[in-house]
Amino acid sequence: MKILYSCLSRSWGGMEMITLIFIRKLIERKYQVELLCVKESRMHIEANNLGLIIHPVKASGYFHPAAIFKIASLIKKNNYKLVHTQASKDLWLLVPALKIASSKIPLFLTKQMGSFIVKKDYLHRFLYQRVTKAFAISTVIKNNLLETTPLQANKIELLYNAVDVKKFDPAKADRNKVRKEFNIAEDEIVIGMIARFSPGKGHEEFLQSARTLSSKHKNLKFIVVGEASRGEDEYANSIKNLADKLGITNIIFAGFRSDTPDVLSAFDIFIFPSHAEAFGIALIEAMAMERASVCANADGVLDIAVDDVTNLLFQNKNAEDLASKTELLINDGNKRLQMGKAARERVLKVFNLEIITDKTIEFYNKSLNNN
Repeated sequence: MKILYSCLSRSWGGMEMITLIFIRKLIERKYQVELLCVKESRMHIEANNLGLIIHPVKASGYFHPAAIFKIASLIKKNNYKLVHTQASKDLWLLVPALKIASSKIPLFLTKQMGSFIVKKDYLHRFLYQRVTKAFAISTVIKNNLLETTPLQANKIELLYNAVDVKKFDPAKADRNKVRKEFNIAEDEIVIGMIARFSPGKGHEEFLQSARTLSSKHKNLKFIVVGEASRGEDEYANSIKNLADKLGITNIIFAGFRSDTPDVLSAFDIFIFPSHAEAFGIALIEAMAMERASVCANADGVLDIAVDDVTNLLFQNKNAEDLASKTELLINDGNKRLQMGKAARERVLKVFNLEIITDKTIEFYNKSLNNN
């Protein structure tokens, strides 16, 4: 089956990364998948490095006639069985292109982010009526689709994002590699977070809780992994300055890391303090690595975490509660181990890349049979 995936984003984060993960998994399953992306974007570079078949377009804004006609030509020339986009914004190019190409192939939309804008006017009805099926990555996103778009409930399916449990396997990771790199003693408890530097990711609460915990425990090390989001270098610097201002000396800003499984293996406790996350890929990766975690009780996290079983939940944006819940894990090594085991078991059953890929293919086949 030949499939055209679309992710016309200039950014580089969870949505873009998971798109490439799913494409590679489908290719592994013997599907021929090609990617439509923005020319010279980070997605273009990363996909090219992976050796994927890429169709780059120069697209900016919601209406770009040259890109529309290029996509229409692409659809006409290739025998795609379906199109799958990862962003609703792409519909502004894909729907007209499919119309110009006189193509009736199924169009799938994965909704990765919520919207505060109601999109039920004539133009949006025209766009969304062409969508065969929309996948919501969490309950909060499913509700958001119902509230803000013309899509009816029968066109929306809850389909979680996923993690490759073979890659994120604690038995394969090297716990000591990263700890040695940063001169972390064996008896030090490492508390870490992995997130792009972007407002709302919870870096402030992480640092505030770090100050509180460091005043009580002398064997702690804090690690922040991640690079600045596009255009957020100033914000990233402000977070590092805040750490200095708070007097936190036992902290490491590790920057971007490609060895995420080894990094997570070096952690003892994972913190996910994001204020409003549609899902939480970094969280399920940590859970797959059997890390005990403390998470903000908000939005997509509520689909992932089982409080006091697989994770501990803290009151969103509350650094004091974050510190309190983290301290429970600092003081109880057995609880950390039990919670980590339960977390991986949940990932294996619910957020396993193989299972989610199977479900995606089922929807593809069903739509093709009905088309």
